[in-house]
Amino acid sequence: MQKPTNKQAAVGGIAAVLALATPLVMKWEGKRNDPYDDIVGVRTVCYGETNVKMRRYTDAECTSMLRQRLSQDYIKPVLACAPDLIFYPNAAAASASLAYNIGSVGFCKSTAARLFNAGDIRGGCNAIARFNKAGGRVIPGLVNRRRDEVALCLKDAK
Repeated sequence: MQKPTNKQAAVGGIAAVLALATPLVMKWEGKRNDPYDDIVGVRTVCYGETNVKMRRYTDAECTSMLRQRLSQDYIKPVLACAPDLIFYPNAAAASASLAYNIGSVGFCKSTAARLFNAGDIRGGCNAIARFNKAGGRVIPGLVNRRRDEVALCLKDAK
């Protein structure tokens, strides 16, 4: 696939990536307005937030927090370490969803990021599927989430 032009990428940009990533993360993170312990025992609230005051949040607060965190803490760092993903909004959104799970630093050190930076969009997309473990064991929910992320990502690899 030929890379789009800078002008085409500028039309969508971060807003397009955020629009694609938000429902994906919402679907797989699930939302709890009250704090709870996640699958590995980390205190969590809303859509997987761990670094906020643990209290009850409204639906609107949870959504706002998610959009802000996705944009600032995941999409921008993903695009900083794999800048050509701005030309591939589906791949960028899938990568931001992955980074939401494994951290931006984890994404930037990943095989997926390395393959994206080498221009191998299909290979980078397929590498996302490798991140299917929590606490050292394969988690069916992560397998399913990664399947959705890879499917979204591959829309840009045609």
